[in-house]
Amino acid sequence: MAKTKRGRVLWSLPSRGRGTCPVCGSTRIKLLYSQTKTDGTMLKVCKKCSKAVQSRVDQVTV
Repeated sequence: MAKTKRGRVLWSLPSRGRGTCPVCGSTRIKLLYSQTKTDGTMLKVCKKCSKAVQSRVDQVTV
């Protein structure tokens, strides 16, 4: 893969894929990972929270 293409898809995302993580509350962080709550709701979370325990993800109110 050419180095000029790395991360190019982020430019098409709103705010370049950045926002506030609903699990940990970190601001201006890349939200590139999907987590599913037990009720079926999909969340976009940061890299740290992509490996979070399911009970912590379920506590999030959207």
